[in-house]
Amino acid sequence: QVQLVESGGGLVQPGGSLRLSCAASGSIFSINAMGWYRQPPGKQRELVARITSGGSTNYADSVKGRFTISTDNGKNTVYLQMNSLKPEDTAVYYCNANIQRSSWSFSGNYWGQGTQVTVSS
Repeated sequence: QVQLVESGGGLVQPGGSLRLSCAASGSIFSINAMGWYRQPPGKQRELVARITSGGSTNYADSVKGRFTISTDNGKNTVYLQMNSLKPEDTAVYYCNANIQRSSWSFSGNYWGQGTQVTVSS
């Protein structure tokens, strides 16, 4: 089994900052990529940021220059530093990881349970 456990969500005022963390644990041979998605109220889930095992990153246009994704490979953890938060960043944020569980298995996508981020005054 593989588990992704997120933390760091909460309520913050516009212009504030939050840092999300997501730790992967369980039967892990390698992690190909990790990322963050979000689902605003009444909308579809969308990619926020993603980072590959090689360190390549990509961001949604709406968060470029404000959010930074990073990893601690030794801890199988991905972070999302969110600065200059706006009300439109309000959403449930989900961690995603593409993980290979053994040398002979195909990789699969795994999801965390989600953490609420609310930006409001």
